[in-house]
Amino acid sequence: MKVALIISVYKNIIDLDVVLKSVEQQSVSDFITVISEDGDSTIMADYVNYYSGKLALTHLTQEDKGWQKNKALNNAIRKIDADYFIFIDGDCVLHPNFIKNHLKFTKENRILAGKRIKLGTEYSQKLRDSKTVLDFSKTILPEIFSIKKDGAKFYEEGIYISPNSAFSFIGYIRKMSQIKGCNFSCYKSALEKINGFNEDYVLPAIGEDIDLTWRFEGMGYQLFSVRNFAVQYHLHHKENWTDQSVNIAIMKENQKLKRYVTLNGIKK
Repeated sequence: MKVALIISVYKNIIDLDVVLKSVEQQSVSDFITVISEDGDSTIMADYVNYYSGKLALTHLTQEDKGWQKNKALNNAIRKIDADYFIFIDGDCVLHPNFIKNHLKFTKENRILAGKRIKLGTEYSQKLRDSKTVLDFSKTILPEIFSIKKDGAKFYEEGIYISPNSAFSFIGYIRKMSQIKGCNFSCYKSALEKINGFNEDYVLPAIGEDIDLTWRFEGMGYQLFSVRNFAVQYHLHHKENWTDQSVNIAIMKENQKLKRYVTLNGIKK
């Protein structure tokens, strides 16, 4: 099975550098690493061209016309020769067993979904300075009160649990009600069945995750949680939330029509 890790980015090469170091430290290595850029900046092009790590990077770009992440992701689905896709964001650092555990739970009818701990400023810098992600991950539980004091959100999501450990039942009972766009995976065939991401969404959130949830479920797929198994550490940055009323209106209209297969996706 050919596996592709799709990393969504926009100009932020500082955080991407940390993310790629965590990808280099994965406990499995048989996957393609794709930089899916919602734009065509010289900053990102130079970074990829001069990247000297051990990964073979594929860099996909498009004209920068504002937020068009869904278009960039559909482009990746079309162009990348892979059977299975794992989606993350360029500011979400991966635990060494992140990819391994996504692949452990794959099934044709499953959409795997996880979460991430949102680190505060101090611990984001500690992660940037850490020699290995594994070293950093070992500090999460012993320093949990300091991490919370630093302003971390969803701190419990940063605690790694091995699927083979005596505590694995904790991960198995923690469910997901919806997809998070920064941490999910599925077969390419599932994405093709719903015609990929809906490009009618031109504002962040909902279109890249919540919209996928009901569409996948409407086509018979089951959401399967990998919380605490596929752990991510989100690096702190200023939030860039926008009014979601436009996105909500688009989704509600499609839900009313039971339009599980988008008209504006991989195929037009």
